[in-house]
Amino acid sequence: MTGRSLPPANTVDRGTREVLAEAMATDPAEARSAASSFGSDAGRYDRARPRYPDALIRRIADGARDVDPDGAPRVLDVGVGTGIVARQLRDAGCTVLGVDVDDRMADVARRDGTVVEIARFEDWDAAGRTFDAVTAGQTWHWVDPDAGALRAAEALRPGGGLTVFWNAGDPPPDLAEAFADVYREVLPGSPMAAAGSGSAREGYGRMITRAAEGVRRSAAFADPREHRYTWERTYTRDQWLDLVPTTGLMTRLPAAQLDAVLDGLGAAIDAAGGSFVQQGATLALTAARR
Repeated sequence: MTGRSLPPANTVDRGTREVLAEAMATDPAEARSAASSFGSDAGRYDRARPRYPDALIRRIADGARDVDPDGAPRVLDVGVGTGIVARQLRDAGCTVLGVDVDDRMADVARRDGTVVEIARFEDWDAAGRTFDAVTAGQTWHWVDPDAGALRAAEALRPGGGLTVFWNAGDPPPDLAEAFADVYREVLPGSPMAAAGSGSAREGYGRMITRAAEGVRRSAAFADPREHRYTWERTYTRDQWLDLVPTTGLMTRLPAAQLDAVLDGLGAAIDAAGGSFVQQGATLALTAARR
């Protein structure tokens, strides 16, 4: 893991699937529609989506504990989804309240005991409640960066921390190009068909920059910092094909197109030996409430 001050502005190449998410986030109506699409198969989402590094979860929990050393740290998880981040934080000793736009996702989170309130975060009412930390795992690009930073500041106790983070991984270059060939055939002109334009880590770097700019404009936080946790994961053919339908554009594809994508990706993985190692990093932005 590395940590450093984030420069005031940073321009990086766009990634693949992540470009779509960023574009949607500039249109509130499109963002709401896209963000709500993940609940179409909430069980698959919860099963297939990767978890987050233990070191990051410990950093959040320990920071929240420093704000309130006398009680269980209270964390507000934005875009709680099926509760992936919430469960990890609860295991680290935190009490978690989730906010999400999708009842279907929230229902999965509630089965494991996560309390979830349904609202866009920008419109959510804290009702006088305050928290020791606010988190957002793989979701802050659906939140307006200015309104979101202000809402987080209102919900945080002084000294409490905002942490937004994304998992960003890339297949090996040869396989990434084979995947792009599939997308060019089935979904020509889509962001996934332009795999050569940049890595996922570069794409999510734009998300970090956008979040940092919103935090700075709020004037409610100390200067944000970026942290990076590197990892690698091995995916079998079946595991990758379970994950793909939970991502970006895939959640809203007609069934025939999705099947064509999965058939092509499966054939590419078979040709590569049936599995591959994904190199990646979890990129996080942290900022303390003034």
